[in-house]
This record gives sequence, structure tokens and C-alpha cells, in this order.
Amino acid sequence: MGTNTPARGSRWTAAGVLALVIGLGIGGTAAAVPPPPANPSDSEISSSQAQADAKAGEVGQLTNRLAEAEARLSDLQDQVELKMEEANKALVDQQTAQDAADQAQADADAARRESDAAAQQIETARAQLDAFIAGSYQQGSTIGSISAYLDSSSPRDLLARAQLLSSVSGSQLNALELMEQAQTDKSNKDAAARAALERARQKRAAAEQAKRTADAAQATAVQAQQNQAAQTAALESDRNAVEQQLYDAQQRVAGLQGQRQRYEDWVAQKQREEDEQARQAALAASKGSSGGGGGGSAQPVSGSASAIIERAIARAMSQLGMPYAWGGGNASGPTRGIHDGGVADYYGDYRKIGFDCSGLMIYAYGGAVALPHYSGYQYDVGRKVPLSQIRRGDLLFWGRSGIHHVALYLGNGMMIEAPESGMVVRVAPVRYGDILPYAARVVG
Repeated sequence: MGTNTPARGSRWTAAGVLALVIGLGIGGTAAAVPPPPANPSDSEISSSQAQADAKAGEVGQLTNRLAEAEARLSDLQDQVELKMEEANKALVDQQTAQDAADQAQADADAARRESDAAAQQIETARAQLDAFIAGSYQQGSTIGSISAYLDSSSPRDLLARAQLLSSVSGSQLNALELMEQAQTDKSNKDAAARAALERARQKRAAAEQAKRTADAAQATAVQAQQNQAAQTAALESDRNAVEQQLYDAQQRVAGLQGQRQRYEDWVAQKQREEDEQARQAALAASKGSSGGGGGGSAQPVSGSASAIIERAIARAMSQLGMPYAWGGGNASGPTRGIHDGGVADYYGDYRKIGFDCSGLMIYAYGGAVALPHYSGYQYDVGRKVPLSQIRRGDLLFWGRSGIHHVALYLGNGMMIEAPESGMVVRVAPVRYGDILPYAARVVG
């Protein structure tokens, strides 16, 4: 049997008694059965179990609320991402509108400059034409004939006027008309450019407003997400606190049940001792001798399936708090771990005395069922039962793509296990993630 560490001695003082009782059951009557361990009453166990059940219900309620809060948080996170993208779109649209407004402003400025330049050219041409007409009149040139024609309707005057128009329209008047047309076109362009500028400014203003709206929506979504995250964190903290209370309550139940089991084991062992003494006495009487009884070889454990299962659970429970050590544990108790060249070595398992997951199962059923030191092979021992039919004493396994862990089912959704390097043997709620759909029933 393994020796309990000092750190665990204060919590599980009856473990040594149980070890001695079981040792006597295997080795004969070499020593007297020790005094009986504590036997908690049914009311103590029932009250402790009721407290654990109440805490389990509270954990369930908080878990449901937490699931709803996490779903809400996920939705809000999606909304934040959407609002962020909408803000990005508004930023791009704002920049595009700004670029268009800048270009429209440049086009309007250029059109205005062209219009102003055309107007200036027309004014210059008008001044030159006025000077030409005035000079011709003063010199009595054909321009004078125009003046005379204006007061006459004779054919001669008409011919003079025709000659003048032909002469002038071929030069200054024609040029003036062309400049006025150009000036009109440029004015039209100027007006169109200013209209385009106004539209661009309106689009820019709309884009800026859309950006402000998108930023505000994003800020609102982020705030809602942060508020929900705080509520979710608070709920998770509450649930963790109640889960710890549940764990403590379950540990109390397990402790009381363990005490009861140790007491019942003691009673059974005491009865076996008395039966053996009677048998030895009868044998001695029949042979006419004292007939010493103390064989030293180990004997297999016998009894009903339920007794073997309860013994296995009691043995496992006696190791609560024992360190995890990869490769550690056998039917006699904890052993030194071994090197794995990886995680176990990092935690120094090869320097520790303890159990790994399959080693704890070997010890629990030691003397009753021979189990190999590999969880994958342990899965093939006994018979398979679906999870919906599991009962106390069954072995649970994890690893749908390859078995990597085993634990002993205690009932009421709880199990005892040697979890992993850096941890200790513990009682915990059954984890259903990656659990195999069948358990192994090695007894019964």
C-alpha cells in the first residue's frame, strides 16, 4: 500500500486505517483489526447531500444565465464589427466626397478665370472698334457714308453701307461676335462649374454627417458590448464562486461517504477476521493441533459486485490530494513518476510520488480487477455501457480521436481523477466535452 504524504494526513486521517484493513483482508490475520473508524449518521450524509444538490441547482441556473449573457455578448460583438465597417465606409465616402469637392472647386476656379479673361478681351475689342469708327468719321472715310446713309434711303447710300459692312464685318465686327460667343460659352461653363461645386459641397456635407452618425453608432455599440462584457464577467465570477461552494459541498459529501464506506469495510473485515478465527479454531480442533494461520501470500478480493465497487471508490478517495505523476501508481499505491521527455518532465513528475490517471484506476481496483497501465487498454476491460446508463464504479474515458484520459465515476454527475501534471487527485464534475459515448463496467 502507498504511504500518505504529510500534507494529506490532516484531512484524511482514516486512510491509514483503511489501508491496514484492506491489507489484513489480503494477507490473513497476522494482526488484529484496528478500532472502528468514525461512522457518520444517515442524517449527516443526507443533509450534506441536500446542500450539495442545492448548490448544483444554483450552478445550473447561473450557467444558463451565463450562456445567455455570452450569446448576447457575441451578438453585440458582431454589431460592433458591423458598425466599425460602416464607419470605415463612411470615412471612405467622406474622403471621396472631399476629393470631388476639391476637384469641383478647381474646375469652378478655372472656369471663372476663363470667363473673366474672355470678358476682358471683349471689352478691349469694343474699345478698339469704337476708336476705329470715331477716327473714320472724323476723316470722312466710308464710315461717314454710314452716317449719311442713316438719313437716306437712296441706292447709292445702300451700296456705301454694304461696302462698309463687308469691310468691317470681315475684321473687327466678326472678331467681336466670335469673342462674345466665346464669352457666353465660358460663362455657361462657369455657371455649370459653380453648380457642380455646389452639388459636390452638398455631397461632402452629407458624407460628413454620415461619418458622424456612423462614429456615434460605433461608439454606442462598443459601449453596449463593454457593458455586456462586464455583466458577463460578473456572472462568470458568481458562477465560479458557487462552483467552488459546490465543490466544497461535494467534497464534504464524498468525505462522509468515504467515512461510512471505511466503517462498513471495517465491519466486513471484522466479520471476516472472526470467521477466519472460527475456521482456524475448527481446523485446529479437527487436526488436534493449534493450526497457525498466517499465510503470507496475497489473496484476491472477493465479495459482491457492489462491495468491490465501494471498496474501489474508497481506495481512490483515500488518495485525494496525492500529486499527479506521469507513469505513477500501481495496485499497491502511489509510485515515482517516469520521464516522458515533455510536459511531465517540465513539471518534474519523475521526481514525484503519485498517480497518473490510469495508475489511479489500477490502485482503486487493486486485488479485484487487473487493469493495464494504459487508459486505451483499460477501455477494453469489462463491458461497454452507454453514458445514459453509467453507474457508480464505472470507468469514463476521453479522446474520440485517441483515448488520453480515464476517471472513476462516483455517481450524481461526479468523478474522481488524477487530472494532469501539476495537479493532484481530485473529485470533479464529469466533463462531457470529448468524452467517449461508452463507459467501461469492470465489475458487475
